[in-house]
Amino acid sequence: MTASTTAPTTGPTTGPTTGPATAGKLAEMASALAADPSDWLWRVRLNPDGRWYERLHQDEDYEVWLISWLPGQSTGLHDHGGSRGAFAVALGELEEDDLGGTRHVGTGQTRAFGPDYIHDVRNTSTAPAVSVHVYSPPLSVMNRYERTDSGLKLLAEERAEQW
Repeated sequence: MTASTTAPTTGPTTGPTTGPATAGKLAEMASALAADPSDWLWRVRLNPDGRWYERLHQDEDYEVWLISWLPGQSTGLHDHGGSRGAFAVALGELEEDDLGGTRHVGTGQTRAFGPDYIHDVRNTSTAPAVSVHVYSPPLSVMNRYERTDSGLKLLAEERAEQW
């Protein structure tokens, strides 16, 4: 992924007030932010070398990321290190594989998940996509996996300081 060099610490006022938020609350936040592109559209960049992302907000309870995807770009199979999360597609369409199946996630649709969730998100369309992601507590680690005949194999652990 390609990170933006700016990372504002101010953000939405719709977030939780104390402690980790529920996946449902995170989905509401992601959906509301995705539905109002006037707050973030000017930030979006497209990068042919990898997904572009920028943290829009971070505090002790949650964080918000904006991600752009060109056709063919993917997260790879990963978890969120024990954080709950949600993402909403603001523009375009994405595909999500959560080990139990694959689903299309189009503009205006939101997916929420708990702390043990593993998935791969990718742009299989022919057009760019933009999504808003919200995590609580903020991500500290993400584990990357590979599917094998005997199950999941841990490939790497990424820590927050690497993003």
